[in-house]
Amino acid sequence: MSATRIVKANGIELFVREQGEGPLVLLCHGWPELSYSWRHQIPALAAAGYRVVAPDMRGFGRSQAPADIAAYSIFDNVGDMVALVTALGAGNAVIIGHDWGAPVAWHAAMFRPDLFTAVAGLSVPPPLRGRGRPLETLRAGGIANFYWQYFQTPGVAEAELERDVALTMRTMLARGFSDPQSLFVTPDNGFLGAVNADLPLPAWLSEADLAEFVAAYRASGFRGGLNWYRNIDRNWELTAPWQDAQIRQPSLFIAGSGDAVIKGIIGAKRVKDMERVLPDLRRKLIIDGAGHWIQQECADDVNAALIAFLREVAPTG
Repeated sequence: MSATRIVKANGIELFVREQGEGPLVLLCHGWPELSYSWRHQIPALAAAGYRVVAPDMRGFGRSQAPADIAAYSIFDNVGDMVALVTALGAGNAVIIGHDWGAPVAWHAAMFRPDLFTAVAGLSVPPPLRGRGRPLETLRAGGIANFYWQYFQTPGVAEAELERDVALTMRTMLARGFSDPQSLFVTPDNGFLGAVNADLPLPAWLSEADLAEFVAAYRASGFRGGLNWYRNIDRNWELTAPWQDAQIRQPSLFIAGSGDAVIKGIIGAKRVKDMERVLPDLRRKLIIDGAGHWIQQECADDVNAALIAFLREVAPTG
């Protein structure tokens, strides 16, 4: 059973779940999720001989949420993971991220190869820094209703998502993001679109699981996580020194074939070309029929892939 505690790192307090002994493995969740999203991985990786630590990321759950939007840049989020390794008394770690946690993991490996000896990303391919600021590029392409854009103005998305947190979380987790059109906001329906309070939960999500997310977001609100999106253009500016950089450590990528993030022109191209960024990519696992919440939906497949990868890159001796 995983234990929980508060760890001070990088000037803030991070709530963490931890279990096991052995080489350190950090698990970084995405939006709108929590360390609880790794509930199937924590005991499985611990049983395989690893010390597994999953924080509520900055701005989420029971971790601190700085008020300043600028405090949610990729440097701050990677800095939290660097400081967490030190606070845990470890010399290095394997870092694994899903959704927004994947860019944190990829950039952590890129910025600090001395500290992060291997990396796995779930659902979101490795960074390929484009020629211009992402939000400006969208506007220049005539796109004004992508969800990144809708999330920019403080208070707008918060008002929609916090109106009925139980309905919001049921809609996002149960419906998933299988249709690329779900990432575009309609003027009348906001980000959530048409909602259904009776939407049945998928087999991988119980009412008790949903209640964990609902309770956490009722307490924290959504602003912390949304502030990550409000740094998208700033992150592009900050990462200029790493233009065309490669992540040379051993790497793994896992996604569901039905995930909107890897579908469409941009997503599919980034998956196809990821070896340019990851010259030591050990495996690219696309799980047929799976959606975006991959580590919850397909826990057994994800656990098997992660354990096989960890045994290659961080043997327990």
